[in-house]
Amino acid sequence: MYTRPGGNPRNRPTTVVCMKGLVEFVAAELAVRANPEKAAGMAAYMKTDMPFYGVQKQGRVEVARAMKRLFPIDDLATYRAAIEALWVQPRREEKYIAIAVAKEYKQFLTFENLDLYRRLIVEGAWWDFVDEVAIHCVGIVYLNDRDRIETVIEEWVDDEVMWLRRTSLISHIKHKEQTDYELLFDHCLRRAAEKEFFIRKAIGWTLREYAKIAPERVAGFLLEHRDRWSGLSFREAAKHLDI
Repeated sequence: MYTRPGGNPRNRPTTVVCMKGLVEFVAAELAVRANPEKAAGMAAYMKTDMPFYGVQKQGRVEVARAMKRLFPIDDLATYRAAIEALWVQPRREEKYIAIAVAKEYKQFLTFENLDLYRRLIVEGAWWDFVDEVAIHCVGIVYLNDRDRIETVIEEWVDDEVMWLRRTSLISHIKHKEQTDYELLFDHCLRRAAEKEFFIRKAIGWTLREYAKIAPERVAGFLLEHRDRWSGLSFREAAKHLDI
């Protein structure tokens, strides 16, 4: 059973013990909400053998909120420990909550944690994990600390790990008016010849989002390099453009 943190400061548990309590609390709360029928459907939809509790998004939000109240995360060490402790659990919802923690604490979305986000991407290796981390963690660091992260993103564009290549593209998505469009266009062109579905889709998705801010610029870019795009990338990028 989990126990609530707190009490006399001299008697407070170590971080390791706190994480054990946090993990036990999350598992217990997810188990209460478990639905085996939904679990089977969720696994089929995600095309994975990883087990589910069968707890959908609203239930996971409830668990994450309760966890936040009972297990405060006030420093970087606790932030990383909580994410890592949840991430290694066997069911997918626990990993979803690990990513929710990573996104929630904006003060810790820094370059110093890029190694952790890379781990989640590489080990997660599927779109439901990767896209959340890429857009809401790596993307925020990219926006706030360009000078340091650009070298890393440049490496990821050509990385042998496909999910890091995808991250290098979709990490631009939430930048809106602050998008470095020359860099974004360069990344898209560098990956344009790929046959991998998740890369072709990422090119189209990222350009479509930027087209909401700069439709003429994106339209011109798409048409200028029309012969280099896959049908999927072009269709996705041009979905709301008059071209």
